Amino acid sequence: MKVDLLGKKALISGGSRGIGGAIALALAEAGASVAIFGRDIDSLNRQKVKLENFGTLVEVFQCDALDSSQVSDSWGRLEKIWGGVDILINNVGGGGRWGSDKILETPLTTWDEVLRKNLGVSIQLTTACLPFMKGNGWGRVITVTSIYGVSVGGRPWFNIAKVAQTALTKNLARNFEFTRHGITFNSIAPGSVYIDGTGWSAMKQDDPHAFSEFIDSLPLGRMGRPEEVAALALFVCSDQASYLNGASIVLDGGESSALT
Repeated sequence: MKVDLLGKKALISGGSRGIGGAIALALAEAGASVAIFGRDIDSLNRQKVKLENFGTLVEVFQCDALDSSQVSDSWGRLEKIWGGVDILINNVGGGGRWGSDKILETPLTTWDEVLRKNLGVSIQLTTACLPFMKGNGWGRVITVTSIYGVSVGGRPWFNIAKVAQTALTKNLARNFEFTRHGITFNSIAPGSVYIDGTGWSAMKQDDPHAFSEFIDSLPLGRMGRPEEVAALALFVCSDQASYLNGASIVLDGGESSALT
C-alpha cells in the first residue's frame, strides 16, 4: 500500500533517532514536510541530512522536553514558518529505567519528570496543534506509548505516565469538537524495541547472558525494530485509516499479556 502525504506537514517530537527518527523518515519518504524536535543538536543535524534526501522541506529545533518554555519556543518558531501542522507524532518520552526498583529510594522529582516528559509534552504539543488542524478539517495525532500504557508493568512512574497518555488519546478521540473536523487520535503501544545507545544496548554489552535470556523469552525470538513502528504510524497517518480513531494499537510481537 502506497501512502501519499504530499502537501502535509508533520511534527515529530524526539524525531532525531530511534522510533521517532524512523517515523520521521517514513513520513518524509511519503512526501510530507517534516519538523523534528530533539535535545541533541548533532543528532538533529544528522537526521536533517537524511530527511532532505527525500526532497522534502525539513525544519529542526533543539529543545529539552523537560523544559516547557523551550518546547513552547520551538513550537512558536515552527508555527511562524508553517502556520501549523497536519500531523503530530508525540514520540518523546521515556524514563522507564529512571529511579530505582526500590520505590522509597526514588525521589519524587523522578515521578514528576517522567510524567512531564511523557504526558506533559503530549498535552502541550497536542493542544498547540489542534487549532490549525481544526481549521483545515483534517489532522492526525499519534502518541507513542508502550505496552505499559495498556497493562500493568515496569516502574510505577513510567507505567502511570504511559497509561495517562493512553487515556488522553482516548478522551480526545471522543471529543466532537475535534473529531467532527476530521481529526483522529490514536496511540501506538510498542513492546521491546532495540535502539542503539539505549538501555537495551547497554544491557547487551554489560550482561550479554541476561540479554540473551530476555530475547529467548520473547515469542518471536527477537525485539522489534523502529522501522516496524514507523510502518504502522505511516498507515495511521493515511487516508486509508480515516475510520481509525481512539485506538491503542499494541505492536509487541506477542510480548505482553494485554488483551488488545
